[in-house]
Amino acid sequence: MRHARNNELTDRRSAAAEAKASLLTAYRAAKTADEPSQAARQAERVSLVEAREARRAERERVKHEERTRLETLAAQEQAAIEAVAAAEIAARQSAENARISRVVQDEAARKAERDRRYAARKARQA
Repeated sequence: MRHARNNELTDRRSAAAEAKASLLTAYRAAKTADEPSQAARQAERVSLVEAREARRAERERVKHEERTRLETLAAQEQAAIEAVAAAEIAARQSAENARISRVVQDEAARKAERDRRYAARKARQA
C-alpha cells in the first residue's frame, strides 16, 4: 500500500472544502488589510486619469488653435492671390483699352491726313 491512511471520498471532499474555506478567509483578510492602500491607489489612478484628460484637452485646444490659425493664414493668402489676379486682369484690360484707343486714334489721324491730301490735290486741280 502506498498510503498508510485510508482516503475515502468523504475524507477527500471534506479536505477540499476546508482548503477552499481557508483560502477564502485568507483572501478576505488580505482584502481588508489592503483596503487603505487600495483606496490610495484608486485615488492616484483617478488623479492620473484626470491629468491625462487635461493634457489631452490641452493638446486638442492647441491643435484647434493651430488649425484655425492655418485656415486664417490660407484664407489671407488666397485673398491676396485673388487680389493680385484681379489687379493683373484690370491692368491687362486697361492696357488693351489703351491699345484699342491708340489704334482708333491712329486710324482717325490717317484718315484725316488722307482726306487733307485729297482735298489739297483737288484744290490744286481746280
